[in-house]
Formats: sequence, structure tokens, C-alpha cells
Amino acid sequence: MSITEVPAYNRILVGTDGSLLAEPTIVRAAGLAAANGADVVIVCAYTTLSSRESASQEASAAQVATLGQVPGAATATKALEEAVAIVEQHGVRVSAALLVDAEPAVALLEAAKQYEVDALVLGAIRDTSIVGRLLGNVASEVVRKAHRDVLIVRPLPGSDEPNVGEDVVVETQET
Repeated sequence: MSITEVPAYNRILVGTDGSLLAEPTIVRAAGLAAANGADVVIVCAYTTLSSRESASQEASAAQVATLGQVPGAATATKALEEAVAIVEQHGVRVSAALLVDAEPAVALLEAAKQYEVDALVLGAIRDTSIVGRLLGNVASEVVRKAHRDVLIVRPLPGSDEPNVGEDVVVETQET
């Protein structure tokens, strides 16, 4: 197969969680879509917060996106709106913007299948936590299970890359 025989991407899926790596990931997806004349599907997976957690601003602030899953629909909606704005600023069409109450890898893989995307673009940090080493992360699971091309976007050189095991709060403290 020659390079001229490689089909262009028509639809690209990008996952977002509103993290520091989300914007560079979305920009990369928009650039890839623009270069291929493709449209973009944006997925933000979230977990429903209890009414007590939703009422507490501290709970929402302390519960950071864990393995790509955003705490609460309100936070996820904001992340999704920001992602749509970034893609549209690059002149690329957003064919779907999805808030999904599910595990991130499942949400991404199901949306990829449903929307018949040609490629997925995901951000990935280096997870050195015990949980990360034992269970893997969203990007690893998607790469293993996807039947499409997957582009993993890493933090830019010189940027602060959080160490999930040390820098990210994943549990809400009871008050």
C-alpha cells in the first residue's frame, strides 16, 4: 500500500476531562480533523455525584477527574463546552458532543462504534500509582480494545505532568 492509498479520516473522536492535558489533546484532534476534512465527535465521561457531594463546593473541587472520569454533570458540561469551543475555533465541525455517565474507556469505545469514527485522540499522563500499574488507564484500555487508529497525546515537553499517585486527589473527604 502506498501513502496515496491510505484513506483519509472522515470522523475523529476526542475524549476530554477538562484536565490540563485536555486542551492540547483537543487541539491535536482539531488539527488532524482539519488536515483530513473530517468532523469531530467529543466525549466527556462523568460520574454522578450524590446530592451531598453536589451541594458541597469543596467536594467538587477536591474530587479531580480520576482516570479520565469527571466528577459530576456540571463539571463535565463545562469541560465539554470548552472542548466544543476549541474545535470550532479551529474551523472544524463538531458532529456530536456527548456527556456520558459511564466509565471513560467504555464511553469512548461505545461512542466510537456508534458514530463510526475512523480514529480516536486521547490524552495520557504517566500514571505511576499502584492502581494505575495494576489496572492500567483509560488510554491503555482504549488502545487494547479499539478497532480503529488511536493517537495518544502526551504532555508538552517542559509542562508540569501530574503524577497520579502523588499529585491528584481522588477521594472526597467527609465533612
